[in-house]
Amino acid sequence: MISRTPLQLPLMSVPPPQILPPEFPQRAPSWNDGVRLALIYRLTAFINRIRITPEALLLLTACLIGAGTGVAIAGLRTLIALIQLTGLHGLWAISPEHPHWWLPVLPLLGGGLVSLMRWQQPILLGQSLQTLLSDNREQSASILRPLLKLLAAATSIGTGASLGTEGPSAEIGANVGALLGQAFQVSKERYRLLLGAGAAAGLAAGFNAPIAGVFFALELVLPQSFNAQGASVLLISAVTASLIARAVFGVEPEFDLPAYQVLSNWEWVCYLGLGILASLVSLTYVQAIQFFQQLFQGKIWPRQAFPLLPSPWTPIIGGAGVGLLALGLPQILGVGYGTVDDILQQQAFSVSFLLLLLAGKLIATALSLGSGLVGGIFAPALFLGACLGDLYGVALNGLAPPAIAAEIAPPAAYAMVGMAAVLAGSARAPLTSLLLLFELTRNYLIILPLMAAVGVTVWLVERAQTLPKLDKLALPEMGIGLQTTNPQDWLDQVQVADFMATQFVTLSVTLLLPEAAQTMLAAKVNTAMILGDQKQLLGVLSLTDILRQFNQDNNTCATIPPTLETLCSAEVLYAYPQESMSAALARMNARGLHSLPVVDPDSPRQVLGILDRHQMSLATDWIKVRSLLAQS
Repeated sequence: MISRTPLQLPLMSVPPPQILPPEFPQRAPSWNDGVRLALIYRLTAFINRIRITPEALLLLTACLIGAGTGVAIAGLRTLIALIQLTGLHGLWAISPEHPHWWLPVLPLLGGGLVSLMRWQQPILLGQSLQTLLSDNREQSASILRPLLKLLAAATSIGTGASLGTEGPSAEIGANVGALLGQAFQVSKERYRLLLGAGAAAGLAAGFNAPIAGVFFALELVLPQSFNAQGASVLLISAVTASLIARAVFGVEPEFDLPAYQVLSNWEWVCYLGLGILASLVSLTYVQAIQFFQQLFQGKIWPRQAFPLLPSPWTPIIGGAGVGLLALGLPQILGVGYGTVDDILQQQAFSVSFLLLLLAGKLIATALSLGSGLVGGIFAPALFLGACLGDLYGVALNGLAPPAIAAEIAPPAAYAMVGMAAVLAGSARAPLTSLLLLFELTRNYLIILPLMAAVGVTVWLVERAQTLPKLDKLALPEMGIGLQTTNPQDWLDQVQVADFMATQFVTLSVTLLLPEAAQTMLAAKVNTAMILGDQKQLLGVLSLTDILRQFNQDNNTCATIPPTLETLCSAEVLYAYPQESMSAALARMNARGLHSLPVVDPDSPRQVLGILDRHQMSLATDWIKVRSLLAQS
């Protein structure tokens, strides 16, 4: 008897895909490339050795982004405090009796140092978060970029530039995300997600506000990329960065103030009025920044008349201007949280002084940012909102009859609401503004007035965008208009005929649904054209339509319609060969479609081709590459 022994096969498990470290660039490698690639090789070797899954790698990357960003932002805030302390001691040493007369020296010196950095590294320091988001991994990430941004921001703000830390914080975090994204060679979608995670971590660490950091990324960095997995990455990176910031700076809120609340129904009208005023301040704030940006870029007359000063050296002018303003209003220097805290603590300021603070801070911030000093606009917007709200509250309490004045909250309550309203109107990020004010103050009782005023402000600002002179109030230069260029802007340059697919699957209207499904599966297509007896287009069938029909009939074929005729939509959206790709994309987005049939304009039932989102992506990349080649 012959015994049959079963064939023994070794048990094998499919290893997760390995991460391949990138190659050196074609140009001669610099020391920065050597350091970066050495770290990347060690990191990728470690990841491959522990055989981590892609999902776990994504969460680990989020932790690394949060940790790296948290350490960087802690260093930024510490360096700013050190520069401020050193500068003040230096002024006292120069002139113990009249140190304020030497106050303009600090911003002037800071402007000179930033100018030197811009002169030495014009490309790295000139790149913003907007640039990172629009690159889509087209440029190699640099370790030097976040370090240079940190140093320039600390120098600018520490010496008195009227800016905040949130813009550089978000950019530093996004650069950390870019470094890790390129190290792990993630897809384009995950690369953008890691940039958003870095931006969320930067704002979370900069303001000690992790919830606002997450919503900042969702509202402004990734407005069309929200999903559950992406949200978990943002949450983990923001929490990690915030924990590091709290370990260094403590857990106390930025502003300590009494618990304000609505005292009567009269106040709802008052808060809505504050929202109207906040929209005017927001629009003025944005236009002032754009004016100074155009001024220093040589686009309007004063700068055109004096073209001798090179652009890298304009921060010197900005620093000198801020220093001169500080002679009369030293409160405008730096972030200005001390003055904001005084307002929220109900310290009495005169109406004239509040007006001066409002105008002086607005001009100083626009001058600082427009001239090329490095910083963000969130903190100045909070300062402006506090001044506006306090001024509004003082006016209400002074002008209202005694019986009504007794039911009106103190000016400090309106100051806090004004902070959120002006920030929301300037950044057009209402949820981020609401949550940021809540985390900065830990006061929930005032949340409803905040929502009312912010809603009015954002609505009015959005309406103002439709006016001819106000239709370009986007702020990518400030680090808050962070959406990448709209794909439709690129697709305006090409026609549907240039990229439509002329090979497509057609189905007879008399086919049974299971037969149609088998045909589409064999062809491995997502969409097929349903044609009538005369080869005329009757509808479009997708795999999603088939799944929906099967699910409706409890996964059986018993009640499925015998033919495709009942599935044909009476209204079919088309694309035409000679129209722009952007028009076709807008039609797709309006209905959430994956593809469109391309038909003859003179005979809309004659199919010429098919256009899907893959062709849209191909066309966008094709235009970008063509533009780069034309510039080289």
